[in-house]
Amino acid sequence: MSSRKLTRSIIVGAAAIAVAGGSYGIVSATSSSSPAAASSSSTSTSTRTAGGPASGGGGSNARSGPAAGGSSGTVSSLSASGFTLTTSAGQKVTVKEASSTTYQKGTSPASASAITTGERVLVLGTTSSTTITAAQVTVEPAGNPYTASSAAVVPFQQGAPSTSKTIGQIPADYTQGSGTIVSGTTANKATEAALAAYPGGVVDRVVQLGNGDYEVHTIGVNWPHHIFVNQDFQVIGAE
Repeated sequence: MSSRKLTRSIIVGAAAIAVAGGSYGIVSATSSSSPAAASSSSTSTSTRTAGGPASGGGGSNARSGPAAGGSSGTVSSLSASGFTLTTSAGQKVTVKEASSTTYQKGTSPASASAITTGERVLVLGTTSSTTITAAQVTVEPAGNPYTASSAAVVPFQQGAPSTSKTIGQIPADYTQGSGTIVSGTTANKATEAALAAYPGGVVDRVVQLGNGDYEVHTIGVNWPHHIFVNQDFQVIGAE
């Protein structure tokens, strides 16, 4: 038995126990969560040099270390410790699996064996740059918004200037670096909403703002870097 299969057999047993105790369900993407739901938009003509895959581009909320987030895309390779996925915007993400990682296929419990090359997946967990330690991996059916291409997302290009753009509603009192980093179910729901509306990047933290809304910070793309989600976990704007 290969080390990958042996590792997966160990993980499967742990995952089955975790699933039996209940696992977090996927938030359905609705029309109100899509970029088209934004009621207004504006585009400035200022340009900047795009930030790198681990950069916040025009600025970012301060944090002390890895935080709750996630990403989505197609599994491109497997290893004994996890797998690599490629997002719809071309960003490579390293996913580390653990004995506590749980698995789903759609909304049904699954095992680690469901993760195969070419599968489209949504990963939630602890993000450090473009590496995610997975808490949950969900195999998504074809055409799911988490792994679809989005014309609204601007892929990362090293050194390429990008136009600063604001779409929809940005909380009036929002300033970069403000808010409190959140985790758990709250961070998962906000991450899922953001990735359903703007797939292609890596969410490396979720921040609750003073008015109760959330700023979901995205890296690995030239735009958007900040996705705003209301208290009902619906996307209301991006910049």
